[in-house]
Amino acid sequence: MSRGRRNLFGACRNRRVSIVVWVKAAEQAVCHPAAARTLNEWEATMNRAAGVTHALLRIVSGFMFICPGGMKLFGWFGGMPPGVHLTPLLIAAGILEIVCGPLVLLGLFTRPVAFVASGEMAFAYFIAHFPNGFLPIQNHGEAAVLFCFIFLFFAANGSGPLALDGLRRSARATER
Repeated sequence: MSRGRRNLFGACRNRRVSIVVWVKAAEQAVCHPAAARTLNEWEATMNRAAGVTHALLRIVSGFMFICPGGMKLFGWFGGMPPGVHLTPLLIAAGILEIVCGPLVLLGLFTRPVAFVASGEMAFAYFIAHFPNGFLPIQNHGEAAVLFCFIFLFFAANGSGPLALDGLRRSARATER
């Protein structure tokens, strides 16, 4: 090894630099009032962005969920691949995707609809993809797994801001 090589901490290897020194320096940097203020500002910014990103995830995933349903039922995006015939199971999946996708996108009845869509994607993964390999990367089931867990998130956490569910809740509250 050459004398000029540096280790992980940036010090030369022939100098014995203690990790304790680095930890103490990091603690002082984080505990410094300016650093704490910056961390608090960062956290406040990220908290404000949480609602927007929740809504964006719902809108984009709802739109993306419409696409395979349209491909199955209406021949959008080139239709089904050659040699794939529409079975009753694929037609049912297409109907669920065409119905659930717009409802999730708009944030209307999000929790029950997302729960149904999550179940459909779990079912699709284990029926269509899992027999071709254990991992999603092996069996091309990445989209099914992602949709399953994204919709499970919405079933548990609701639609978030910018959703028709919020308008329904506020309208119901003003009636009372």
